[in-house]
Amino acid sequence: MAIALAPVSDNVLRAGMEVPLITREELTTKKKALRVGQRVQMEVAANIERNGVVVIPAGTPAVAEITEVRNKGMWGKSGYIGARVLSLRLNDRNIRLSGTFDDKGVTGTGGVVAAVALVPIAGFLTTGTSAFIASGSAVKGFLDEDVAYATVAKVIEPVAVPVPAEPALLAATPVAAK
Repeated sequence: MAIALAPVSDNVLRAGMEVPLITREELTTKKKALRVGQRVQMEVAANIERNGVVVIPAGTPAVAEITEVRNKGMWGKSGYIGARVLSLRLNDRNIRLSGTFDDKGVTGTGGVVAAVALVPIAGFLTTGTSAFIASGSAVKGFLDEDVAYATVAKVIEPVAVPVPAEPALLAATPVAAK
């Protein structure tokens, strides 16, 4: 019994391929407005090419989701933002992505220890800093599925090129007299 194998196509971006992304909005725990489950707008940072063809152009919209938020607090506790990359939108298709990114504010532990040594109640008043991810920050995403694409063959159209008459043939042609 023979087993038929599907032809191997070279027109596939494989799962796991890196997709450079950038955030299109600022994320911060400063105003305590960031929530778990909130969607974050991103975009592809550079063209993804294969065999000389741009498969995913720079600027293609992508989406991430906030997975963890911790606001800064007493005793030097710093803010924290955790997020995961979800997908990108190419033409009318959602392509699954994977990857995570995060930021942690600076802990105020040193200040708390010094303050508590002098005035025990000061620990309640000392906080860490808020977490902050600037708009335009680089994020690594990865394809979570294979992406097949079609290439368009270049058609070369024939062009009519006028051929100049040779001077020797023009001189040898008899001219009818009237």
